[in-house]
Amino acid sequence: MGDRRDRDSEGRARNARPRDGLGRPLPYGAEGVARQPEGVVRTPEETVREAQALLAAGRPFHAHEVFEDAWKSGPEGERTLWRGLAQLAVGLTHAARGNATGGARLLRRGAGAVEEWADGGQQRPYGIDLAGVVAWARELAEAVERGGGPVDARARAPRLRAS
Repeated sequence: MGDRRDRDSEGRARNARPRDGLGRPLPYGAEGVARQPEGVVRTPEETVREAQALLAAGRPFHAHEVFEDAWKSGPEGERTLWRGLAQLAVGLTHAARGNATGGARLLRRGAGAVEEWADGGQQRPYGIDLAGVVAWARELAEAVERGGGPVDARARAPRLRAS
């Protein structure tokens, strides 16, 4: 019968179905949103700027991809920070999809990772308000558990940098 899975240009399995703004697969032929390119090496400032724009647009799944690139390509000493921020974006994604349990769990896990990294002494790396981001994540986790329903990802997006 053969392998009918979608493949990327290197032959790796990769679902080619279009996706919505929260990363959910849509039927083939449906109009989706552009995928976030993966494996892009950005400066930390570019990472923060691009992720913030995606979060503000209600696309936390895509912001997660940007943070994941930084986590995988950045210095070893910053991986906990970027992984934690990626987990926060995925937590918001799950909360927006209506997965209260998974959303709250990832928001708390990400907040813990960011807080752990900040305990090393840096409170505002690349202008990121870590204390504010941690507080946002914990407040949203509680609200998601109380409300249970999907949240508006755009309305509930964090501000990475304090104004």
